[in-house]
Amino acid sequence: MQLAHAIATVANGGVAFRPHLVRTVESLRTGEKRLVAPEPSHTIPLNPEHVAVIRNALVGVNKEGTSARAFAGAAYVSGGKTGTAQVYSLKGEKYEAHKVDERLRDHAWFIAYAPADKPTIALAVLVENGGFGAQAAAPIARRVLDYYLTGVTAAPPAVTAPAAGTPDTEDRSD
Repeated sequence: MQLAHAIATVANGGVAFRPHLVRTVESLRTGEKRLVAPEPSHTIPLNPEHVAVIRNALVGVNKEGTSARAFAGAAYVSGGKTGTAQVYSLKGEKYEAHKVDERLRDHAWFIAYAPADKPTIALAVLVENGGFGAQAAAPIARRVLDYYLTGVTAAPPAVTAPAAGTPDTEDRSD
């Protein structure tokens, strides 16, 4: 939740909104729907030039960076950042996923907002022991954003993992 809140604050130029998980609340008795309106909580005084550089870089991640494959062909422009959280210390050894128990593999992260020019949604995706953010978490975020922004539910993209016995060659620049 903190990462979704952080990316939303950057996307909104320093204006932080109270997080919420739904668009509307429906009364069980009357069927009446009440919109859950975005509610600003505070503003962080950020330099607009710095925010523009950061937002452009976040859009670049989804256009030509680590999550470009997950966002190829999207009907909207979004900003995002991949991440990987190490579960245990390698103690100087090289990480090779196929040699590590699944429960000790890295966690995959991805944070995003969309549309880039007028954000209406921000999210954070964590896939425990999923490996790399671009490989496991970004495709999930893409499906959520597609559904939220366009109403389209597409088949999930294939997630590929390194084959057993092969070196782990995935980009670890998260």
